[in-house]
Amino acid sequence: MGVKPLLETPYERSGVIAPGLPVLPHGVERHPIPPGGSRAVRLDKGDEFSVLDREGLQPAELVFFAPDGTSDAGMIGARGVGDATGIKAALLSDPSGTKVAAALDAAGFDLGKADAVRLFEDGSRAGDMHTLNASCDGLLIVCAPAQPMQPEDQNTATELVLYIRRSRPAEGKGGRKPPDPLADALLDSNIQPGNATAYEVRKGQFIQIVDIQGRECSDFQAFSARALDQGLERDIDPTTTRSLGGSLYPAPGIYSKYFSVDHEPLVEIVQDTCGRHDTFGLACTARYYEDLGYPGHINCSDNMNVELSRFDIRPRGGWPAINFFFNTLLDDTNAIGMDDPWSRPGDFVLLRALTDLVCVSSACPCDVDPANGWNPTDIQVRVYGEKEDFQRSIGWRKTAEADLEDTKETAFHEGFARHTRDFAEYNGYWLANQMTSHGAVAEYWACREKAAIMDLSPLRKYEVTGPDAEELMQLCVTRNMKKLAVGQVVYTAMCYEHGGMIDDGTVFRLGENNFRWIGGNDDSGLWLRRQAQERGLNAWVRSSTDQLHNVAVQGPLSRDIMEKVFWTAPTQPTVQELQWFRFAVARVGDFHGAAVVISRTGYSGELGYEVFCHPKDAMTVFDALWEAGEPLGMVPLGLTALNMLRIEAGLVFAGTEFCDQTNPFEAGIGFTVPLKTQEDDFIGRAAIEERKAHPQRKLVGLDIEGGVVPATGDCIRVGKAQVGEVTSAVKSPILGKVIALARIDAVHAEPGTAVEVGQLDGQQKRLKATVCAFPHFDPTKERVKGNYG
Repeated sequence: MGVKPLLETPYERSGVIAPGLPVLPHGVERHPIPPGGSRAVRLDKGDEFSVLDREGLQPAELVFFAPDGTSDAGMIGARGVGDATGIKAALLSDPSGTKVAAALDAAGFDLGKADAVRLFEDGSRAGDMHTLNASCDGLLIVCAPAQPMQPEDQNTATELVLYIRRSRPAEGKGGRKPPDPLADALLDSNIQPGNATAYEVRKGQFIQIVDIQGRECSDFQAFSARALDQGLERDIDPTTTRSLGGSLYPAPGIYSKYFSVDHEPLVEIVQDTCGRHDTFGLACTARYYEDLGYPGHINCSDNMNVELSRFDIRPRGGWPAINFFFNTLLDDTNAIGMDDPWSRPGDFVLLRALTDLVCVSSACPCDVDPANGWNPTDIQVRVYGEKEDFQRSIGWRKTAEADLEDTKETAFHEGFARHTRDFAEYNGYWLANQMTSHGAVAEYWACREKAAIMDLSPLRKYEVTGPDAEELMQLCVTRNMKKLAVGQVVYTAMCYEHGGMIDDGTVFRLGENNFRWIGGNDDSGLWLRRQAQERGLNAWVRSSTDQLHNVAVQGPLSRDIMEKVFWTAPTQPTVQELQWFRFAVARVGDFHGAAVVISRTGYSGELGYEVFCHPKDAMTVFDALWEAGEPLGMVPLGLTALNMLRIEAGLVFAGTEFCDQTNPFEAGIGFTVPLKTQEDDFIGRAAIEERKAHPQRKLVGLDIEGGVVPATGDCIRVGKAQVGEVTSAVKSPILGKVIALARIDAVHAEPGTAVEVGQLDGQQKRLKATVCAFPHFDPTKERVKGNYG
């Protein structure tokens, strides 16, 4: 495949590395291609392009059309194979295919006569790349072909990346053009740094504010046009907005609106790819720069005054504004500070007007502090019509340098949306928080007494395959993979060299050289792939999160419900026969039904199962489970109730009970590290052995007197000394008291030890508590085992 060209590096200057600001050489473009999707890009004669297989084993299909509509693989220096079956399928199945099809129709290109090129057909490793050249002008279409993955298979589809090195790059070295509009724009205005623009927006229309180059702030204000007609100025009031929304600034979802001082909602935020803004400070003012020794410095407030004067809005010395992309900090002394914005190139917010508005936006000129990363750049403002259908989304990235992903609906979303509108963003997906007709407590009791169904689709799934798959897993997790039988599941930890946890999760063994890792975040899957590459192992690690969505059915009646729904072949265990931490391949109803994998696992402290299927079959699975479960009292369960269940059951959660500074013993899951029986080395073993021999902290339970529920992070004290902190706490419905999980100094970790939970400043308010063993509920796991005596 030749020498790989260096096409992308992280931004670095004077020792500062910014992975979120990737640097492409001048004249190089980057186009991600989602699994099952396609992209059409114009090429000029002499352009060089490269197709990167990021995860391995992902084929690519290419078609090139000359301006006259002819298609010949030789025009890009390749050998054609005929019909473009992959691209045709992608145009039918992928939402982005509509745009590609429209482009083809407009150009008069006929896919039926295309001469397709296929890359990576004979297999590929993560990071493999093919580079080709265009011998004439034309249109290139690249597709990442995909077929629905059966849950028992591992033929997942993954992303490709197309890089284009232009033979005649445009001028403007180092600068970026505005990203393509989201739809046909009614207004498309570029604001250079040190300028502002005012514009009118009608009710229902959308406003997009784009940080083109990254690290640039934009002050925004909106006025009710109806109030202006009456001689009143009613603009967004940050204090009212914070008070009514209960947060520092609104976000897409339930609490998304910006209000005037009269409590009138003026705009709501629909999409936000940055997630870091400010509602405390004024737009920059003349006084601010004067006090820093820069009299006469251009400023946003004065610019806004000039623009708003066209609408007879009185000038102000400093404008209260929504400071999009501004990074405000509050330190321990209550001082307000700032740092570089979090926004990357192309980040944006999308607002919807809730009434007729007069708006103003600026491109901040500040170049004397980090407000704009010391380098003010331009902002793009676009207005779209009210008939556009923009979905709510919070920008999600797997890692700091990863591509932006919109917040997705799981394949089971429709089933839960029948019961609630309260969805929260979780790891890039919308998950139900609690159900409108039930509430968290009722959902909790349904799971403890009958059954509940919950959506766990955001769990990250990775297919680990190849002759060295077992060796890779043995190296990277703390359990002994050599003892894991086909059809078995094991719960384990994954650690860095220093013993700190990357993630916890489960490993499914599907075959001798076939494993499936299911964890809470993508860091663990990416870590597996990195180890395979760096150690030269003959193994592949490919994401299947979007190929496998899953619900959990938990509770005393879960087995009865599952038995009514799923059929298994004679070679597989039935639902009744399925043992704890085993899985089976099954089908809905009978031999001809939708394929699923069911495992005897869960996160509730009750007898339970998880059901994995391809997204296309999700509602078939949900409806079948609902039909069987509703008559038995099964209810849908959201994140709030799930948190109550898992704390009672002593089940740990990333970011609370563990992080990369916590080893498995300190996280309370030392049982996942069988040092006596696991003779092989694994990453982090030496550090974990040392920490086990000389423990400093321990996860314990707390029984707390009174009805006050402490917050995660509240300090634990013996006298004045802090000896630990609360990781999770809840008022337990079944135990009738407040309980907590806490990490505490080993000296004070004995059950029966009296401690106090500090609140306010940690000293002025104390909650009396007693250290106890955990889990608080069903410590012998009898209910999980199905023993309801």
